[in-house]
Amino acid sequence: MAKENHLWGAERIRGELLKLGIRVCKRTVQKYLPTVREAPSSSQTWATFVKNHVADIWAYDFTVVYDWLFRPWHIFVIMQLKTRRIVHSTVTTSPTDDWTAQQLREATPWGQGPKYLLHDRNSKYAPHFSAVAIGSGIQELRTPYRAPQASGVCERFMGSLRRECLDHTLILHRKHWTRVVKEYTQYFNQERPHQGIGQRIPNFYDRPVSNPTGNISSRAILGGLHHS
Repeated sequence: MAKENHLWGAERIRGELLKLGIRVCKRTVQKYLPTVREAPSSSQTWATFVKNHVADIWAYDFTVVYDWLFRPWHIFVIMQLKTRRIVHSTVTTSPTDDWTAQQLREATPWGQGPKYLLHDRNSKYAPHFSAVAIGSGIQELRTPYRAPQASGVCERFMGSLRRECLDHTLILHRKHWTRVVKEYTQYFNQERPHQGIGQRIPNFYDRPVSNPTGNISSRAILGGLHHS
């Protein structure tokens, strides 16, 4: 009990033992407590916080990719953590503060936004972006420095986007970028099972999959790179 509950003292543990019908005095509990215990944290851990509030968190992230002329492009995505659903995605060559703030507006029309926004400390999330978040009643959560695992779910999507799509595609121009990213995110939301949510698809929460009847056929996605 002491190992699993760092905030519990001897008296609390004695009470838990009484619930099990085990009667001991406080000094007996103290006798068997570790002499050195980890200092109780003043707040819950990052992982615990994200787990407890996952339904109210959207994660934001950028990744840099290159087209056939080696020109850099920035892909911006917004993910709902609980369902793994991509809420918004777009591509640009110059992700300024104003541009990023506009993406937040487009992703949260009529105040339909999350309680928390999870993102790293990238300079692209500047005062205008924060002002839009505050105006929408959204609280920003900034990950610790050099800790990409703090936003691991969104980071894994970026990795999947590269491995399952962009590494196999020669991109020509902006419209081509937009079409490919949009098609992959639709596939990610509507067709691709995810281990983190029990091998379900993100849109399962809005549209449960029914048992198919009749013949089953496949449909090519991304020019045959994947099939549904």
